[in-house]
Amino acid sequence: MKKTSIALFLALLGAKNMQAQTKYDFNLITLDPGHFHAALVQKNPLPQVNPQVHVYAPAGADLDMHLARIQGYNQRAVNPTQWQEQVYTGQDFFEKMLQEKAGNVVVMAGNNGKKTDYILKSVKAGLNVLADKPMAINAQQFTMLEKAFATASQNKVLLYDIMTERSEITTQLQRAFSMLPGVFGKLQKGTPDNPAVTKESVHHFYKYVSGSVLTRPAWFMDVAQQGEGIVDVTTHLVDLIQWECFPEQIIDYKKDIQLGKVKRWTTDMPLSQFQAITKLKAFPAYLKKDVAQDSILKVYSNGEINYTLKGVHAKASVIWAYKAPEGGGDTHYSIMRGTKANLIIKQGAEQQYKPVLYIEPQKMTDDYKQAVYQALAVVQKQFPGIGIEETAKGWKVTVPEKYNDGHEAHFGIVASRYFDYLKQGKLPVWEVPNMLAKYYTTTQALKKALKNK
Repeated sequence: MKKTSIALFLALLGAKNMQAQTKYDFNLITLDPGHFHAALVQKNPLPQVNPQVHVYAPAGADLDMHLARIQGYNQRAVNPTQWQEQVYTGQDFFEKMLQEKAGNVVVMAGNNGKKTDYILKSVKAGLNVLADKPMAINAQQFTMLEKAFATASQNKVLLYDIMTERSEITTQLQRAFSMLPGVFGKLQKGTPDNPAVTKESVHHFYKYVSGSVLTRPAWFMDVAQQGEGIVDVTTHLVDLIQWECFPEQIIDYKKDIQLGKVKRWTTDMPLSQFQAITKLKAFPAYLKKDVAQDSILKVYSNGEINYTLKGVHAKASVIWAYKAPEGGGDTHYSIMRGTKANLIIKQGAEQQYKPVLYIEPQKMTDDYKQAVYQALAVVQKQFPGIGIEETAKGWKVTVPEKYNDGHEAHFGIVASRYFDYLKQGKLPVWEVPNMLAKYYTTTQALKKALKNK
């Protein structure tokens, strides 16, 4: 009788645990979180995700900082999260993750030198992967990434990268207005000296994240591990060019992309600045190859790609400075040149370092003014509250504060979109070929730039 009671109790307990496990659609695994983006995926509660998250990583400062950020989200006064991090730090952490399969989605944001290998082996093991950019930082890794996408398809899992900039409101509005011929006309072809679309991004090593000064891992300044600027942040810019110029169209990297001039250059960082952002006293041995005069670290964090995409001339460039001017932060400049108007995003001092979209017509007429207001009514259906104000050159698009949710919030938006794709069992048909096109562009640009040095 006693054994029967125990057996019944265990059976009921097992059933209860099974219900708890199946209550959520998704169980996250965090792999080797060396970048703060890994934590930002969990900054806000995700109702469809199990709050118990399995973390596999080597012990050390990267992991400690990740767990501290998660704990900060749990302990904040407003909208606290309830994450429960289950951590494994054995030397075989990656093999252990593949063996245990404690979740169904692996989140990767860390050392980019290892990431492509992690991705390929994870999808081979039948795990879905949500990876921070870049998923490949050189031509060899691009070949591996191609194989990873083919393997993911065979194993019916989804591999996706975190493209947060598609959620930035002025970028969404630039895309929306460019799809309205009455305002934009057609996208020009441009020239090498005057591209039809230009995107420029300025970033900073010293910055605030979740209200605190960000401590950078030393390897972040090693291009062998983080990747050069031309293959790192530029990923976002190339993605936006594809997403805006050819919305929901498949891009074939083998025939639709031709590289033009490319270049790379360094940001020079004195030891004192390196110490301030890493909390380390000296350059690690792996950075000595990039140190000049014993005290200046030369980081190839800057790059520019000139290329054509389906015959359209485009330029993507990224610049890394050490610290933003007072009141400033990371900035973005973008222009799309149409036959009827240019759509320009500016984010400088005049805009108080907040992105603002401008509509500047090629020719101002009464008919064109009417077309702009008709287009505004169309855009307002998707973005209620959006308005326009006249300027000397055309119009400034005004955006209600509710849309200014900030870069950090976009990680949760991308994650939710990815979860929707997982429920559907597929990505949009254009996403995989366009991810390949994007990484082909950046990795081949680096290959060409290295030949030119």
